[in-house]
Amino acid sequence: MKLELKNPLIFFDLETTGIDIVNDRIVQIAYHKVYPNGKEESKSFLINPGIPIPPQATAIHKITNDDVAMAPLFKHVANEIARDFEGCDLAGYNSNRFDIPLLAEELLRAEVDIDLSKRKFIDVQVVFHKKEPRNLSAAYQFYCDKELTGAHDATVDTMATYEILKAQLELYQDLPTTVEGLSKYTTQTNNVDFAGRFIYDENGHEIFNFGKYKGQKVSEVLTKDTGYFGWMLSGDFSLHTKKVLTNIKLREMNK
Repeated sequence: MKLELKNPLIFFDLETTGIDIVNDRIVQIAYHKVYPNGKEESKSFLINPGIPIPPQATAIHKITNDDVAMAPLFKHVANEIARDFEGCDLAGYNSNRFDIPLLAEELLRAEVDIDLSKRKFIDVQVVFHKKEPRNLSAAYQFYCDKELTGAHDATVDTMATYEILKAQLELYQDLPTTVEGLSKYTTQTNNVDFAGRFIYDENGHEIFNFGKYKGQKVSEVLTKDTGYFGWMLSGDFSLHTKKVLTNIKLREMNK
């Protein structure tokens, strides 16, 4: 089966200082853009995270502090990345849970406001876990019959993810071939924000997904507990979570 595209589709991968979406930073980003007309192009950046890369992170992706010492800060390439991603749907491996939330956080930190929530997301890991639960290297071996050499390099992982999805489309004839269909197939949450602090209930209302107000409508909590908004804005929540909360509050104020 051939992947059906209405918009360009970007396969991307991040290497980072760790797995904390709020506090960790990108050290490498690579992406491969596939256009509806069949054209393809790739980019890769090493990023100076502005903080030391922990040895345990270097042990995984092999990127050292010396490697990124002369690399640009994320804010210096953020506009170029945003331009490349504008109007594109996104695909990755475990990207819904990690890469997309962390990328959104870095863009907001750089004051580049691109609304990723309007895009379709395909998480190739979800297809794999639903069909053949394993990790990326095993997925590459299983679907492409190749050994993944250089795993945890963002460029290698990005291209492997693209090859895996193409192989999955060939192997599983029941998979949807549109980005919208694959996005629905690989979406496992009904999150409002990328971190999942707010989710949609069965009626499409935003409700809290944590804490003492879990299960209650965000709009109603903001009305009855006026201090909760300020507490969250000053708390250790992701910038995207705070942005979503602010948008909900502004929407309710303008009703």
